Order: sequence, then C-alpha cells, then structure tokens
Amino acid sequence: MRIDIPDVILPADQLGRVHFVGIGGAGLSAIARLMVGQGVTVTGSDAADSTVLQALQAEGITCHVGHDAAHLSDVDTVIATTAVREDNAEIVEARRLGLRLWPRSAGLQSVLLGGRAVAVAGTHGKTTTTAMLTCALRATGADPSFAIGAEVASLGTNARRGSGDVIVAEADESDGAFLVYTPFGAVVTNVDADHLDQWGTEEAYAAAFIQFVGQVSGFVILNTDDAGATVLTEHVAGQAAVWTVGFDGSPRLQGTDLVVDGSSTTFSVHLDGSPLVDVRLAVPGQHYAVDALLAMAAGLALGHDAAHLADGLSTYTGAARRMQSLGSAGGVRIYDSYAHHPTEIRADLAAARAIAGDDRLVVAFQPHLVSRTRIYGAQMGEALSAADAVVVADIYLAREDTDPDVTAALVVNAIRGASASLGGPVSGLADVVVPLLQPGDLLLTLGAGDITTVGPDVLARLASA
Repeated sequence: MRIDIPDVILPADQLGRVHFVGIGGAGLSAIARLMVGQGVTVTGSDAADSTVLQALQAEGITCHVGHDAAHLSDVDTVIATTAVREDNAEIVEARRLGLRLWPRSAGLQSVLLGGRAVAVAGTHGKTTTTAMLTCALRATGADPSFAIGAEVASLGTNARRGSGDVIVAEADESDGAFLVYTPFGAVVTNVDADHLDQWGTEEAYAAAFIQFVGQVSGFVILNTDDAGATVLTEHVAGQAAVWTVGFDGSPRLQGTDLVVDGSSTTFSVHLDGSPLVDVRLAVPGQHYAVDALLAMAAGLALGHDAAHLADGLSTYTGAARRMQSLGSAGGVRIYDSYAHHPTEIRADLAAARAIAGDDRLVVAFQPHLVSRTRIYGAQMGEALSAADAVVVADIYLAREDTDPDVTAALVVNAIRGASASLGGPVSGLADVVVPLLQPGDLLLTLGAGDITTVGPDVLARLASA
C-alpha cells in the first residue's frame, strides 16, 4: 500500500495520540519507542502476536493483536507500514475519520526533527553500522537516541530515547523512505543496485543516493572501497564535509592490517596518514570491519575521541538475524542471517567460513521476492557456491505474486562446486536439512523471509535426537 508523504511533517510532540498499524515490525516499533520516550501517547496493532509486541506491552505501550477500526478511538495520527492492504480496517477507518495518515518515513522524520540526526544509508550493512555507531558513541559518555532495524544484544533493544542531542537512525532506501530525511550527518555504506521493483533501473537507484546526500547539512561519510559510494563524493554540494573511509586506496580514514579469525576481527586505523587507534571487534568478518570503520568516522566527525569510540566498537556483539548464533546441538553449530542480495550472501558466507574453519558449511537459503530472484537469482547461486551443501527453499513472496518462470530453481541451477537441491516450502525445510547434517557442521539459515523459523526447528530436532 502506498501512503503519500505529507507536505509538512510536524515534530513528534505535535502529533497528539499516535497509533501504529504494524507496530510489531522493526521500523515501526523503533519509532514508537522513540515517541514514547519523548512523551507521546502511543498505541499499536499487528496481525499476529510476537516477542516484539510482548516487549512493547511490557514497556507500557498498548498493543492489539489483529486490526479493528475500534482501535482508532481518540487517535489523532496513524502511522502505517506499507505492507498492509488498502482494505485494512484501521486504514479504512483512518481515511473515513480524516485522521493524519503517515507512512513510516514521515513518522521517523518527525522524531529526527528533535535533534542532530545521523542517518545511516546504503544497500548493505545499515543495521550493523547503525548499531556499531550507537555502541561507539555510548562509550564516549554520550547518550544518543537510536533507531535500528533489528534488536541489538549489546543495547538490549532496537530503539531508545537518549538524553543527548544526537539521534542515530537507520535510513532505508527500499521504498524511498530515506529521501524524506534531512539529517545533519549521513553514512553511506555502499550503493549496490537493489529493490528495482521500487526504483525500476540501476540508474534511478543510484540517483536516489545522490539526492539523499544532497539533503545532508553537516557531514557525509562515504565507503570509498565501494564504487557506487565513491561516485557520491562529487555530489555532496559543499554544504557538508566529506569523509572518505576504506581499506583500499588513500581515504582520509583508512583501515590497515586486517585480521579475521573464527571469533573476532582486528585492524588498525589511520587518519590523514597517521596512526590513530587499533580496533578489535567481537564479530568475525571483513564486512564488519568496514562497517566499524564507517562508524568510527561518524564518531570522529561528531567530535569524539578515537580511543573511546574503539572501546565502544568492541562491545558490539551482533544484531538479530545478522550472523546470529542460535546455539548448537548434535555437534552442529547453527547461525541465522538476513542476507538476501548476492553481495550480502558472499559476505556472510565468507564470515561463516571463518567460523567453520575446516568443518563443513551447510546453507539453507530462501530467496526473497520474485522480482529480486528474477534479476539476481543466478548471482545468488554463484555466491552460495562457497558452501559445501546448499538447500534452497521456495521464494518468499512478501507483497508479490508467483511467476511460473521465476522459481528457486534459478538459484539452484547456478550453484557450482557445492551439492545443491530444492527444499520446497519453508514449513517443511527442516525435514530436508536435518538428514544432511553431520557432527562438526555449521548450518547457516539465510534470507529475509520466514526462514528464520528453520534454525530453531533444526536445533530442537537435533537436541532431541
């Protein structure tokens, strides 16, 4: 469902009573928490109960399971996820009553108006970089507000209102939301064409990032190891300071001496050619080192001490569904990750290889969206070839319809060097995966859909075997 952006976005404290349709999602739950922290009266609803709804209830937010027009009694503003349908009872009632009806992006912008916003954008790594920056700032003694697209273990939540004037927020480009924001600072992790069902062409996708950095007033942090982000250096129109960051070439903030092992990542940081600080992360992976370097740059741009920022980065232990350890049973270690684009898949398989060492890496993958699989299915298969064995589930449709010419077979047929098979529906995927596993294996469940249910199912079966 499309909801128009309002011509004028009011600050959150001028919205009256706010109701969230789809409050159980990562984006809306974060905004709701920030508004409550600002003194706004908030309610919400979602189609099904969840741990997120239960946590929000425990925090004092009234949350309804199921949608009903009656939930809009005494409500002034409705903020809705675009995943709901036009015929949703609460959307219909909001329109009938003439209530202020906003999309997620307008809701977040209303919160960002309350401080110096630092928006973290990019195709990959937004959640991790936002979380790392938050951890880093907290170690300096600052108390930033933050809104992150996943629960973060070291922070205990995905959003909180802090006492400081900085608000760190994940800025999603998938539906154009990030173009609503006018941040003081911005980080661009990379620009790697995705969500072409929204943008249409790679050129339009890249142009959106050009528009985004043009809306920043203070500083822009760019990952110059990425060609798409590097192009943006010439489009920051003098209104913001540019920090180039990376491990390659000669960026202003450069990482060197990168070492990745099975449990950590270490590297050194140089500023303007001079040694600055050493960083040790509690998560393994080269892509995490890049994210941490970007977070370090943003912290420096805000005026904080490098040693304190490095201390904060060391406290980051991961975010939900970002190479998250689910535990082990029967000699099998199980991890779960959100990766669904070929670039993300390659990065996560490289990290999983570092964790697995000489043991087998088995991947259960669920393609996300017909449109993405049509464009990138073969590249997904190529990236998955780094595993020893791969099972590919049916495509997670989300908001799209099936296409008989676009199936999981597009992915399986492109896998080389690893055993590969079709796994069918996610509901029966554990039946396919468990017989493949051997003691010593590392199982990685991968995808942005409901494959997140498979890891716990496999874990329970192995534990009871």
